[in-house]
Amino acid sequence: MVRVTNAVASHRRKKRLFKLAKGFVGDRKNHLRLTSGAVMRALAYNYAHRKQKKRDFRSLWIMRLNAAARINGISYSKLIYGLKKAQCELNRKVLADMAITDPSGFAAIVGYAKEAAKK
Repeated sequence: MVRVTNAVASHRRKKRLFKLAKGFVGDRKNHLRLTSGAVMRALAYNYAHRKQKKRDFRSLWIMRLNAAARINGISYSKLIYGLKKAQCELNRKVLADMAITDPSGFAAIVGYAKEAAKK
């Protein structure tokens, strides 16, 4: 009776794992046991950091908006409150970009938010 080794599937599995470890340094790229752990950890961090990146960018936009709003004589929270009250649909990403690229337009929006907050 012929001995079954499952070699094709085994090699395919290892090849897939080593391909994911491309660019790793040292034994983590070419030793199966070390590669396996390193790849699993890398994939877990990759997943988590895709979520973290969204939080980081929102935080950055808020910091930029706060700085730009204070230049225009209003706090970030009052700016957002005024924009919500005025039913302005611009999100933080657009507002932060506008604060950098078009300060006069942003100042007009801040004025609009100030008026809405007073009412």
